[in-house]
This record gives sequence, C-alpha cells and structure tokens, in this order.
Amino acid sequence: MQENDTQHIHLICGSTGAGKTTYARELANNIGGVVFSIDEWMVSLFGEDAPESLSPAWIFPRVHRCEAQMWAMALQLGRLGIPSILDFGFQRHEHRQRYAAFAKQAQFTIRLHVLDVDASVRWKRIEARNKEKGDTFHMEITRGMFDYIETTWELPGDDELHRPEKLPSA
Repeated sequence: MQENDTQHIHLICGSTGAGKTTYARELANNIGGVVFSIDEWMVSLFGEDAPESLSPAWIFPRVHRCEAQMWAMALQLGRLGIPSILDFGFQRHEHRQRYAAFAKQAQFTIRLHVLDVDASVRWKRIEARNKEKGDTFHMEITRGMFDYIETTWELPGDDELHRPEKLPSA
C-alpha cells in the first residue's frame, strides 16, 4: 500500500470505454480499497424497473441517490482507514469539484485518476464489450449514447485538485 492511501478517496475519471471499472478494480486490489461503481449500482438497483425509453428525468435522480449513498459509505470506510474508489466517471468539471468540496469538508483528500483514451479506441472497446457481455458489461451502449456522452466529457485541467496523472491509453 502506498503511503497515505487510506486517507484518500480516489475519483476515477474518464469517458465511456476508457477502462474506468477495470482500473478501479485493479487499484482496489493494489491498495486494499473498496470500489463503488455507479453502473453496477444503477443496474442492480434500478435495471429491472427501468422504462423502455430512458430519459434524463428518470436516470439522474437515481444516479444522485446512489452517489449520495456511496459517498456516505466511502466516508465510513475512510474513518476506518479503508480507501474508497469512486467509479462515477466524473466526466464534468463541476462533478469533480463537488466531490473535492465534499472531501475537504469531511477532512479527506481526493486523488484524481484520469484515463484519457482516444475516442476511436474507446468505441472499439464498447463494441467488444457489447458483444462479449463480460465482467464489466452492465448495459449495451449504442453509438448514439456514446456520441451523446462525448458531448459531456470535460478533460480535467491543471487547475483541478492537482495536476492529473495521465494514464496509458492502451
């Protein structure tokens, strides 16, 4: 375990298909942490109840409730010296800043892990994941969904938390 890892709440940041869940699981194994994955929670808790046509009005209140509960659990674990890894995507600057403020208020530190992978590579990964339905598959991502999410992706800048580490795109 790296020094002070128990004082961190790790934010895994990247767009769709960047490898966030795989990275989060590997990080958890390396530091003895617990992963909270928004996709896993959403599918597990609400997947069977989802309407045929998903809308932001249906999705976002549920995402916010899941995130609030995962944050509460991350704080409990942090007080016990167990690091948490939040696999929420953190695609927007505002989302990352909100969690940085939450952590500061709770006297924890945030470590931002940025997976900056080219869109063409990520789309190929999505196509393979949709076909294979393996370990990190939670729901099928269509090209339209992927393209929409691309419009929301904001790569962290140097002004955020600390200079984000760039991870390999492979």
